Amino acid sequence: MQEMSTLFGTFIILWTVVLVLLLTIGGFFMFRKFLKSMPKQDGMSELDWQDYYIDKTKKMWTEETRELLNDLVKPVPELFRDVARRSIAAKIGKLALEEGAGEISQDLVVKGYIMATPARDHKFLVAHLKEKQIDFSPYEQHLKIKAE
Repeated sequence: MQEMSTLFGTFIILWTVVLVLLLTIGGFFMFRKFLKSMPKQDGMSELDWQDYYIDKTKKMWTEETRELLNDLVKPVPELFRDVARRSIAAKIGKLALEEGAGEISQDLVVKGYIMATPARDHKFLVAHLKEKQIDFSPYEQHLKIKAE
């Protein structure tokens, strides 16, 4: 009987630790989302700007550039892939509007991906561009890694 209550007590403690850990992780991501939805000085939040750039450039995307973007976000875990795709697409749209482009080009997708992602993702980008036989030398100044 003593052994059973010790085992049960250990289970309860471990379960409590797991729940607190999961709630902390979930709270962190919810807080980040909350901060992104807060309006800035211009009255629009980061999420509002993302939606703006995506809506403005929706017709500028070609099938080829959509495919490239989808290939580039494949390493992102599926749970976060849509969020990553939207934020990268918004950055690409912003670049396209700033440059006055008529359509989203492969060049804009690569530049936008580099600008929208952390440096740890650039290694995958270089490997992917090499695999697709795309010259990445024009983007080396933007990359935060040494290209081999």
